[in-house]
Amino acid sequence: MNSDKERKDKVGAGQPASAFARIERVPPLLLLLYLGLAGITVLFIGLVVAYVYTRHLSGLPTGLHPLPRYFSLSTIVLLVSSYTLSQARRLYQQDDMTSLARCLGATLILGCIFAGLQVVGWRELLAHDALIKGEASGTYVSLISALHAAHLLGGMVFLLTLLLRTLHASRDAVRSLVFIRNPYRRMQLRMLGIYWHFIDGLWVALFALFLFLY
Repeated sequence: MNSDKERKDKVGAGQPASAFARIERVPPLLLLLYLGLAGITVLFIGLVVAYVYTRHLSGLPTGLHPLPRYFSLSTIVLLVSSYTLSQARRLYQQDDMTSLARCLGATLILGCIFAGLQVVGWRELLAHDALIKGEASGTYVSLISALHAAHLLGGMVFLLTLLLRTLHASRDAVRSLVFIRNPYRRMQLRMLGIYWHFIDGLWVALFALFLFLY
């Protein structure tokens, strides 16, 4: 009883934790991820501002060249990949290693398809001479989409690493148990999901901007 009373009498007892206290409770790896995502956001905001400003100065009308149709297809593929990866956490909690490996593998394949469609889209820009003529729309669209694809490839490397570890663990009951009970693996899966969904949402926002300005 006395110890409970002492805890209640402490200064700040019962008050919501401050922002700094909440930050201190965030795992270091997760905090680094959030900082990295903040940096990526600043980078793309800067590129978008430069694109809008240059597009405005050029005075060229919108719709001068059609936006590559493969960009639309790649957007759908990336949204599907985000859905497949969202199932990974549920499968992990159900200790279903085989289905988890399939889920990660499907997401990786969809990521590769997205990257391939982006390359075809860049070739379509070249076919319209948008890059050769140095037009702001074609140049910035290619640059921004290429940087986005590069960040997605970074996530795909991490995804491939986690997939290989999942496949290795799924072949043995003991390794599977260790994998499922390892909090570091749980953290890796969480970080992968956060990063992938962020890159997905970033592309949707960029694609909407391209549709409006290109």
